[in-house]
Amino acid sequence: MKIPFFFLLVFVISLKPLPAQKPASNFVLVIHGGAGTIKFDPAQPDKQKKYEAELTKALQIGYDTLSKNATALDAAEVVVRYLEDCPLFNAGKGAVFTSKGTNELDAAIMDGSTLKAGAIAGVTTIKNPITTARAVMEKSNHVLLMGKGAEEFAKENKQVMVNPKYFYTEERWQALQMAKKDAEKKTVKQTTTPVTEPNIAVLQPENKDYKYGTVGAVVLDKFGNLAAATSTGGMTNKKYGRVGDVPIIGAGTYANNNTCAISCTGWGEYFIRLVMAKSLSDLMEYKNLSIDEAAKEMIHHKLPDLGGDGGLIGVDKNGNITMQFNSTGMYRGYIKSTGEKMVAVFK
Repeated sequence: MKIPFFFLLVFVISLKPLPAQKPASNFVLVIHGGAGTIKFDPAQPDKQKKYEAELTKALQIGYDTLSKNATALDAAEVVVRYLEDCPLFNAGKGAVFTSKGTNELDAAIMDGSTLKAGAIAGVTTIKNPITTARAVMEKSNHVLLMGKGAEEFAKENKQVMVNPKYFYTEERWQALQMAKKDAEKKTVKQTTTPVTEPNIAVLQPENKDYKYGTVGAVVLDKFGNLAAATSTGGMTNKKYGRVGDVPIIGAGTYANNNTCAISCTGWGEYFIRLVMAKSLSDLMEYKNLSIDEAAKEMIHHKLPDLGGDGGLIGVDKNGNITMQFNSTGMYRGYIKSTGEKMVAVFK
């Protein structure tokens, strides 16, 4: 029986492999190095330039990574890992000290294409918490691991472990001494009425530069996928194993391909209470606000209404950027596939 030529042609064509999906041409990377009352010592005129130089290096690393068709997740991790290794910031090497003189680190990462996430909290011997957070996401059935358990998981998964002394820097140690002196000057009154003063609410001194320095990255890659990553040493002089918003998915870190990727920095207790990152995403999804409109609502209205401060960075599914903060400064920057970039500290 003869097969009609038309059907034979269709059969032959069907055997050919489909063309590979080509990546889009645009990508965006936004980073932060913490928000707070940032004041540079006049005796150290080059300090701001050092921060700006490190932020610029981090952006370039991310740009080079994304240019090679890397995923948003890969770029977010590699950039935050670089910032963890930089002693200028409160993450990894250079993390702030607890009241007991130790360093307790938190980190989280989230994949906007799958809504998978991984986080760790209160670790003391993991060199790069962000990489271990990703391992939690990819190699366990969990989202958040803490303390000794997280460190045991890290060892089993061949993460780089270090002596706790690795995280020491003299500047952070002196900041702890300053914080303790400030704490000694304060008398916190017990009351049964609702507490509204920010410094009383979490038993911390007023917002000062030595409290903040969290690092984060949000990414839109060439394939249209979003990712967010955040890492921190928390608050100087913190007690009782305190954990802030960074490793709480939806509070300090969130990514969803339908809306945006967000990384937060600031007074963590307030970001947790507001479920900051997810609330911003919800404003976009359910009220049709732009990413910048939603960020302004959360950072300039909702956050200060509770008595909190800080900032966030974000990128939406179309590559639009936001970098909002209500403190005096936020270390921040962005770079696009076109090569356009910006680094800034103050408003």
